[in-house]
Amino acid sequence: MQLTPLIAGNWKMNTTIEEACALVSEMLPELKSIKGVEIVICPPFISLPAVNNLLSGTPLYAGAQNMYHQEKGAFTGEISPVMLKGICQYVILGHSERRNLFNEDEEMIQKKVDKALETGLQPILCIGETLSEREQKKAESTITRQIETAFENVDNPGEVVIA
Repeated sequence: MQLTPLIAGNWKMNTTIEEACALVSEMLPELKSIKGVEIVICPPFISLPAVNNLLSGTPLYAGAQNMYHQEKGAFTGEISPVMLKGICQYVILGHSERRNLFNEDEEMIQKKVDKALETGLQPILCIGETLSEREQKKAESTITRQIETAFENVDNPGEVVIA
């Protein structure tokens, strides 16, 4: 099976809506000409609808930087997968910052992967060890654990992008 490389630009907590639109408009002519890779632009949540509109009709995709695993509820500040449906095609899950700064564990990330797939979003699963784990020679066991847990309920592993 031939895999298509994927390049995702995670803008993190940078750009206003206006800045995001200007940046996409400026980059779009060159990005559209790149062949043989899928390109995903992951702006902050507030810019997703506008960026997705600008990417409509192009070979580029919009992606969310995160999501919660519930569709609705009293989860202040969280974004649900059904809120993302229609404004992006991809969602980054398990990013090292989410794991380390926000204490997201393997089970939480697994729930997010499962819910993204159930909702029709394509997860970009971030995996990797910390510096401490690398120094302790635990990189392989950490990555193995992350993948095994995230894929526990996944029927078709080809639906998940691993970063």
